[in-house]
Parts: sequence; C-alpha cells; structure tokens
Amino acid sequence: MSIAKRCEEMTSFLVMDVLEEAQRMERKGRHVIHLEVGEPDFDTPECIRRACCDALDAGHTHYTHSLGLRELREAVCQDYRQRYGVEIDPGRVVVTQGTSPAMFMLFSVILEAGDKVITSDPCYACYHNFIRFPGGVPVPVRVTEEDGFQYRLAAIREAMDEKVRAILINSPANPTGTLLSDGRMEGIARLAEETGAWVVSDEIYHGLVYEGKERSILEFTDRAFVFNGFSKLYAMTGWRLGYLIAPPEFIRPLQKLCQNFFISPNSMSQWAGVAALKQAGPDVARMKQTYDERRRYMLARLKGMSFDIRHEPTGAFYVIVNMRSLAERFGGSSLKLAYDILEKAGVGVTPGIDFGPGAEGYIRFSYANSLENIREAMDRLERYVKENG
Repeated sequence: MSIAKRCEEMTSFLVMDVLEEAQRMERKGRHVIHLEVGEPDFDTPECIRRACCDALDAGHTHYTHSLGLRELREAVCQDYRQRYGVEIDPGRVVVTQGTSPAMFMLFSVILEAGDKVITSDPCYACYHNFIRFPGGVPVPVRVTEEDGFQYRLAAIREAMDEKVRAILINSPANPTGTLLSDGRMEGIARLAEETGAWVVSDEIYHGLVYEGKERSILEFTDRAFVFNGFSKLYAMTGWRLGYLIAPPEFIRPLQKLCQNFFISPNSMSQWAGVAALKQAGPDVARMKQTYDERRRYMLARLKGMSFDIRHEPTGAFYVIVNMRSLAERFGGSSLKLAYDILEKAGVGVTPGIDFGPGAEGYIRFSYANSLENIREAMDRLERYVKENG
C-alpha cells in the first residue's frame, strides 16, 4: 500500500529532529544544554495544578461540551475584555487540545483545494503543513532583519490575488521574537476588509512581551480568527489546552469537526485553564520577569561574540542570530551548522531553515531554560565560535 501523497510530502519539524538527536546523545552520557525547543522550563503554577486535582476529585472526568466548558469560554472572553478592551461572546470560542488542532480545524474549514494563505518568511515551521494538509497553498512573503522582521504592506498587496483566503500573522513571532507594529496590524486589517480575505492571528505568545505592548487583531477588525492557548504563558505545554476565536458563522462547521475528530478537550485541563486565567497572574509576572533577565543576558553574550543583532527581540522567548559566516563551512546550511554545534559544543539550537528560506543561515536560540544553563551554553558557544569562526 502506498503512503498518501499529503503525508509523503509533509516536511519534518526540524527542531524536533535536533531535539531527538540531542536526547540520543544524552542517553549515551553526553551533557546537552537545550536551547532548541520553545518550552517553558517552569513547572505549571501550583494554583493551576490544584484546580486540576480538585476537578479530578469532584468527578469532572467525563466528556464536556464539544466547544469546551462554558466556564472556560467565559473566562477567555473576560481575559480579552480586560487585556484588549474587546467584547467576545463565549459562543465564538472553541476550546481545543492545544493550538495545533485549532489550526488543523480552521484551515480545514476555510480552505478549498488551491486556496492560498499568505505567511511571513520566516514563520513558525508547522504553519505551511497545516495549510497544505486540506489542499491549501502557503504564499510566503519575505520579512527581513533590516526591517525588524515586519511585514511590508506593499509586499502583501503584491502577493494578493483572488485565491488568497487569509493573511496569517504571529505577534510576538516565532522564530524572531518581534512584535508587529500597530500601524502594520491596522494596515493588514484594512487590506483584509478591502479584499474580502481574513486575518488569522496566532497570539500564543501574548503576555510574554518585555518592551512595548502586544495588540490583538480583534482590536482592529472583526474579520479575523485568533489562535491562543495556555502552553507558553502558563507553562502548560503538556496539558494540551488552547482555543480558537472565530466569527459566529464558522462556529457550527468548527463544532462538527470537534465532534467528529476530537469529541471534546480534556475536562480536567479545562478546569485548570479556568484557574490559569483567573488566579495565575502573580505566577505569570514572576516567570515573565525571569524570561526578561535571561533575554538580556543572552543578547549581551551573543553580541559579545560579535554577532550583529540589528533588532533585539522583545517578546516570546527566542533570539534569532545571523550565523551565515559560520554556516559557510557547510555550504550555507543552518541545519548542518546546528548539528555541528550540537556535536562539538553540546548545545541544542534550531536551524533557521526550519522557518523558511528567509532564515537560512540563521540559528534560533530559546531562553526558556535556566540562567545557569544559558550561561554554560553561551560559554560553550563562545569556545565553538573561536575554534570554528
């Protein structure tokens, strides 16, 4: 039996390939410092864990509504009202097992075969596979470090045609850690309204902003879908809890996908999500302050190695660095460079090519690790650069 073409043509998630090689090395006794994966190193806050245990003890172990607990959807709406001043009806919120199923469902609902979605280049590595799986076509628009990795509205306009169904934005962004300016978000919102396209906004890193302020696309237009979740801000990656905010006319089709493919999200995780939104503010503030300390330290060390970081990241927990001079030994391949750094320095990093051709020759570092580990990783990297630069 042949394998379905859509699976044969799917690209791997390179950061996971690097992580799994690092884990193989660790099983053989090597000490590896992980700066490749974007996973908080903090334990989930105690108030969230307690809410999960309370839900378990109370017998909340059954299916929930296919769209998610009403209490959690109401808490999401309250959070968006408090943070952004936008009013959302709970009936527009779909709770999912992390944001990945939300992406899968949304692109399945809005795309016919051949429909297009504009993405930035570089962008989160998995976006294109989510778009391609239902037959969609990603249309990468190059964003550059010189321009702060910001979309240029003129470049989006140039890429628009009658097949473009959506413009995908991510602010703060993975892999660049940068925020879209208010003006560019407003321009993208206007363009979507002019052309009949939708804006799809991945807001998973909202709350992790150290300079400036993140803005929700819902502050600029109702012609939008929003992805968000609990993994990053609340250190809940393993809980698999996210949500999608959608216009009312798309809720029933999304609900049918939920019912058929997922039934409902984990009930105890959902009660934990309610506690996260209502009780975990002090924990989030503490984690955010720690991330910022790590960010500043990592930037100082990388600059001390003479890497030119033209626009410092101000959100998420990533620093992306132009390392083309080091990658020249491998024909410009950031993937080969990442494996070489892993092998020789014992530091796991993410190759820029994972995020698109626009990031080839770059390496992404995650500061979702302890300052002690980051310090040791930077020491190792500095020795590597001196020996191989």
